[in-house]
Amino acid sequence: MIPKIHKQGSNTYGLLNYLYGKGTKEEHVDPHLVASYDGSAPDPGRDEAATLTALQQILDQPLHLLEDDQRPPKHVWHCSVRAAPGDRVLSDADWADIARRVVAATGIDPGDGAGCRWAAVRHADDHIHIIATLVREDGCRPDHHRSGKRAQDEARRIEADYDLHRVAPGDGTAPKRPTSAERHKADRQGRERTAREELRTAVRRAAAGAADEDEFFARLHATGLLVRRRVAPSGDLLGYNVALPGDHNKAHEPIFYAGSTLSADLSLPRIRERFAAAPATRHEQSTRQGTSSDRRAPSAPATARRSATHATWAALLNLDQDGDGAAAARITATGEILDAVALTSATDNRRHLQDAAWAFERACLSHTRAEHRHARALRQAARDLVHSGPTSSRGEEGANTALLIDTLFFLALAAAHWHAKHRHAQQAEAARQAAVHLRAAYAAAAETPITLLREQGRQIIKPVSDWYAAQLRVALPAQADMVLAEPGWPALVATMAQAQQSGRDPRTLLAEAANLRELDSASSVSDVLVWRLRHLADLPADPSTPRHDTNSRPNPATTPVPSQPVRTRPRR
Repeated sequence: MIPKIHKQGSNTYGLLNYLYGKGTKEEHVDPHLVASYDGSAPDPGRDEAATLTALQQILDQPLHLLEDDQRPPKHVWHCSVRAAPGDRVLSDADWADIARRVVAATGIDPGDGAGCRWAAVRHADDHIHIIATLVREDGCRPDHHRSGKRAQDEARRIEADYDLHRVAPGDGTAPKRPTSAERHKADRQGRERTAREELRTAVRRAAAGAADEDEFFARLHATGLLVRRRVAPSGDLLGYNVALPGDHNKAHEPIFYAGSTLSADLSLPRIRERFAAAPATRHEQSTRQGTSSDRRAPSAPATARRSATHATWAALLNLDQDGDGAAAARITATGEILDAVALTSATDNRRHLQDAAWAFERACLSHTRAEHRHARALRQAARDLVHSGPTSSRGEEGANTALLIDTLFFLALAAAHWHAKHRHAQQAEAARQAAVHLRAAYAAAAETPITLLREQGRQIIKPVSDWYAAQLRVALPAQADMVLAEPGWPALVATMAQAQQSGRDPRTLLAEAANLRELDSASSVSDVLVWRLRHLADLPADPSTPRHDTNSRPNPATTPVPSQPVRTRPRR
């Protein structure tokens, strides 16, 4: 149940004319009254004798109790109440009860016998509009302070009473929603999202990993947006405004939006806070670069994705360390990583990643002030992703994308857990929704490398495969049976063999991988273990990429099984 308090107006008849009219796209169906302040207001929708003027005069009658100079200039109160997508269709009687509860909760008609006059109009299956005059029957003004918050609280109770979808309560940090006029305009122009939403996405991508203001504004200009800077008389830059080319008002002038009106965290002062974080230390940089000198140099996009995986992995392990400010910064920077990945991803997987970034945006906004110095490596990784350019869905680039998405999936779930623990309901739901999109993105990105690994695993002789199964049972006794039954088990066998060939103990790697983060939320535990082992052992993400190791050990596929158990690997 989603109530929305609209701007107060001064034209009762004009609003009634809209509510009972056909709508801007003739979307209004059977407009009629479902409830009113006394239950006997005329209904111009279904009573041929009733008129809009008659209903307007009845609603506005309390205004005549006041002298002209005492009447409020904006006396029309307007609230729409909409069912959530997927809710059942409510009856007129249900909507009448909901309307009475909303006007009581908001102070419009608290039930004291002298409330404001109001009427509830229904012109669609999924919502109603409540119109009221902000003068009570006793000539006083109603106490409707914070009516929006009060309506939201009542909506949560209505959802419980009517067994409707529970909408997560907000905390006032969400970006402003597009207006009906903006949505209708986008529909007319054939755009999936409104200008406000497209601009917000473009600005977020421009800010993703940007090192300073010059880079931020250069990226904005590169997208083709119209950009205006607000400069003080002293010459100091105060802020900026952006507009979509071709988005004009009635005077054919571009419609500019300030960054702060797109979202509070996109104001120039808030973006500057990200720039103020010190650059990554040498240790962080070396961690991002990894230790892959023993294989051929990968492409820039593959390197950037591998580095981003290192940074994302570190954030996953340390998300709730160093205090709430650090966690908020890491979650915000995770949003930058998602924006950068969506911007540079291959076209066949871009939509899933764009949807994940779009959903996760809400998870980045809360009242917890981010301490951006804790997210230096993540922001640098986002910058590297942007500068590495578009990537391919094949080879090492595609495989490293799958590796990164797998880590981002668990980081999104960790962010959801952190928000839920802090009772940030909308942010937790947004992070969970982002994880759903990331799961779909992973399935598309991982199909080729996982398929190849499975083929490699099936080529390993059964005695050796059985030995790896024994190592799995020792390292992960609770999950072993499930992993062995999964289609991805051969891929894990191939990865364990490659890790052993590089000098790593498979059993130790498995235990380390399982202890890093929970596995229960994974749709395929074997897939998760594959990527964690490849990350921990610094194996190429693409299984077809050769490793030039002068100390290469024999292939486990040709290695006999030892007659006695060993701690690390079969006897050669």
